[in-house]
Amino acid sequence: MTTPPPPPEPRETGPVSTRGTVREVFGAFLGLGLTSFGGPVAHLGYFHDAFVVRRRWLGEREYTDLVALCQFLPGPASSQVGMALGLRRAGYAGMAAAWVAFTLPSAALMAAFALGAQALAPDPGAGWLLGLKAAAVAVVAHALSGMAAKLATGVRRASVALGAMLLVLLLPSSLSQVAAIAAGAAAGLLLLREPSGLDGTGRADPEEEEAGTDAGSGGPAPGATPVRRRTAVGFLAAFAVLLAALPALAALFPSTALMLADGFYRAGALVFGGGHVVLPLLESEVVGSGAVDRESFLAGYGAAQAVPGPLFTFAAYLGALIPVAGSPLLGAAVALFAVFAPSTLLVAGALPFWDRLRADPRARAAVAGAGAAVVGILAAALYDPVFTEGVTSAATMAVAAAAFVALAVWRAPAWAVVVAAGAAGLLLL
Repeated sequence: MTTPPPPPEPRETGPVSTRGTVREVFGAFLGLGLTSFGGPVAHLGYFHDAFVVRRRWLGEREYTDLVALCQFLPGPASSQVGMALGLRRAGYAGMAAAWVAFTLPSAALMAAFALGAQALAPDPGAGWLLGLKAAAVAVVAHALSGMAAKLATGVRRASVALGAMLLVLLLPSSLSQVAAIAAGAAAGLLLLREPSGLDGTGRADPEEEEAGTDAGSGGPAPGATPVRRRTAVGFLAAFAVLLAALPALAALFPSTALMLADGFYRAGALVFGGGHVVLPLLESEVVGSGAVDRESFLAGYGAAQAVPGPLFTFAAYLGALIPVAGSPLLGAAVALFAVFAPSTLLVAGALPFWDRLRADPRARAAVAGAGAAVVGILAAALYDPVFTEGVTSAATMAVAAAAFVALAVWRAPAWAVVVAAGAAGLLLL
């Protein structure tokens, strides 16, 4: 789960406008999809400025609660917040409009990159490709350091992360990653539970004290969505049924489409901790099966850092490399819809129940344990395949180290670092 930016200062800018049109939602999110560089934390800042400060679609407290919910759920937090905003603003059609507008620009760019890379058929030793793979080392290492500082602090959480890393490194498979997350959640229930009504630091949670109202605006609480509770249960049931049924269907009726739907749906359903954590799950699915080679996988991951919008659109790149019915674009569409489907079902299903769920210390403890396990899984992926494939010489190590310093110390944007690494590889490697 990514950590949101520091709470913004309240601004008195007029009353909240709670309803709108699908066209309005699509236009607002299309602008963000074309310009939102910087990853999920930056996206949440862009959303706050666009929808809380400028458009006044909701108040400060309401937005904070939506962010908290989407951090609690598996999946890409910024995309989930966007879908929730569209749902509240213009119903189910608004939810779809928000997702399409925010996702389509980067998905189209990633699919085009895949088609271009295939047409060019680059040498695996091409300098620009080596530069992109070295940049991926820096990006994952930077993401890991930030996540560890938030999700694996203290002896207990660090121990859970270490156990998950060892499990995945010593028994590499998609099942070991699922087992690591499940074991982390179980460890969280045993080791990380806080007393009810505390925020994990020993202080009373002010959000719980004010549950049911938007203190900053007088607007509706987060549970006031167009989704009825009975319908929400149906969404949650659909999430669980698809998670269980897709592997069986893929085994009974072997096809590329079902294989993609199963693998990408499972990856989207099990990602806690932000977009970067989807890397090891997707790597296990597509590289482990032989559908995509490691060089192409890492080159696409590096390219994903240089486009706006959600990192989950990396799925469109991978799907384009695995054509469905002979069509790369159909493969991209299947992979993209499958990886985002769990988030869509979970957001719509969880919104009406969020107030009760967030007050349960057991749920918070399980999520804390799963988050620590995710840090361990990402640490394992940093070693294999990212480091083992990205650092193959002293020169690639130099590019990776420079890229990491640029990200962590100079605070350069990820897209600029990736472009620079590709150019350095073209010139030097």
